[in-house]
Amino acid sequence: MCSLLGQRIFKHSRTPKYILPSTIFPIQKYFVSNVTALEDAYENAKAYCKGKKPPPDVEVDGIFATNELDLKNVSVYGFDYDYTLACYKESVDHLIYNLGRETLVRKLKYPSEILKLNYQPGFAVRGLHFDIGKGLLLKVDSFHQIQLGCVYRGLTPLSDEEVLNLYGQHYIPADYLESYVHNGSQQGSSKMAQLADLFSVPEMSLLCNATEYFVNNHIDYHPDILFRDVKNAVQSIHPVMHQIVQNKPEDYLEKDPQLEVFFNRLINAGKKLFLVTNSPFNFVNKGMQYLIGKHWRDIFDVVIVQARKPKFFTDKNRPFRIYDLNHQNHVWDKVRKLEKGQVYTEGTVSQLQDMTGWKGGSVLYFGDHPYTDLADASLMHGWRTGAIIKELTSEIQTLNTSQFKWHVNWLQVLQQLIEQFQESEGEHSRKLIKEWIAERDQLRKDTKHVFNEQFGSLFRTYHNPTYFSRRLFRFADVYTSNVTNFLRFSPKHTFYARRGALPHEYRSWFV
Repeated sequence: MCSLLGQRIFKHSRTPKYILPSTIFPIQKYFVSNVTALEDAYENAKAYCKGKKPPPDVEVDGIFATNELDLKNVSVYGFDYDYTLACYKESVDHLIYNLGRETLVRKLKYPSEILKLNYQPGFAVRGLHFDIGKGLLLKVDSFHQIQLGCVYRGLTPLSDEEVLNLYGQHYIPADYLESYVHNGSQQGSSKMAQLADLFSVPEMSLLCNATEYFVNNHIDYHPDILFRDVKNAVQSIHPVMHQIVQNKPEDYLEKDPQLEVFFNRLINAGKKLFLVTNSPFNFVNKGMQYLIGKHWRDIFDVVIVQARKPKFFTDKNRPFRIYDLNHQNHVWDKVRKLEKGQVYTEGTVSQLQDMTGWKGGSVLYFGDHPYTDLADASLMHGWRTGAIIKELTSEIQTLNTSQFKWHVNWLQVLQQLIEQFQESEGEHSRKLIKEWIAERDQLRKDTKHVFNEQFGSLFRTYHNPTYFSRRLFRFADVYTSNVTNFLRFSPKHTFYARRGALPHEYRSWFV
């Protein structure tokens, strides 16, 4: 952020000579009626901001800590499969969309014209909410506020006035927005659904395309029914999708030669490794053979498939079952211990911990879904958690552009000018402040659109973290774009969370 500390902003002796940055000193209110003084403040602030050296680039392959994590205390590493070890190409999105679209038409008897509606890459980002009753896709921040300009019915944005007419305010009450998992089942609100994993992105596109078709053709439809039909259609095609992907994994999986190197480093450091995934064995086996080789099961001390997360973390009595690799079915023998080389299905985390002794902070588990993979593991069982967020790569690349750095720096300084001089007197002064506010609003839109034209960044609204970010930072100790980024650090490394200034700490010299 550009600091204005010690910079002479005003040329007029009748006005203050310095603007002190809010990060060090409290905001001062200036009652200025001299328009020339305000214009000088603006021009000098912009000149100062342009003269400042931009901040250094953020490392694209960095690991970012929300909570201090000392790897010396971690003796066991656990992994999800989909979008954690297996990173998918965009071709998977097209496959899911096309199979779901065909199911809507062939099985659920939707209009055949829907088959002409193609997947639109880049339309949506994950973490959005769908208002089931109103049929709207929208972005919500960490304070449950709707980000105006990010509310869509189908492919058509709603105006701010339409949003306010529908909701009566910018805020969505918690009991309308949120649900929770209890005993493995979803509880609470059914009015909103958050689409929090990457497999949901093509589902969003199909939902919005179908909505747009109905609206444009003046076909009466029920948003609730459409939502559930699309959701069920996409869920029902997973066995077919699995078969297609495992038949030609090279068409759908991104192969990372560093993955096995990462595993070997952990093994050589004496760490235990396990895999817990909801996907079926044959699908995982074909994918891991492509990514690692036929020996991939030798890497893991425990392999658990069809785990039914989040129920895996919440159920108490669901026993493990051995999966017979030769006959490809379950063995009825009671599982009394977990052995390397075997493949297990179902089970619970309590049994995993009891049979292995892997508990609490000695376990670091990686997944891509803040709720299904990380929430219960962290909150209920004390595991350390790492989120794999593939979108970080493109987000950070955008953050590192010179244009974005300038926009954000100037946006912060302009916001400070507005805050300091918002109560300036005189008609012309107030008009000038309004022009600053209009420029600020445009800058907010510009910094949004560079990430995604419709919904902006996965992590931010105009000035607040997103609802997705709030949950991610709560449930994940660290997050990064790929597990192999840990190769940059030794198994003894400590990741420290950055100390951020709290609003009441702005006077502190130690922040």
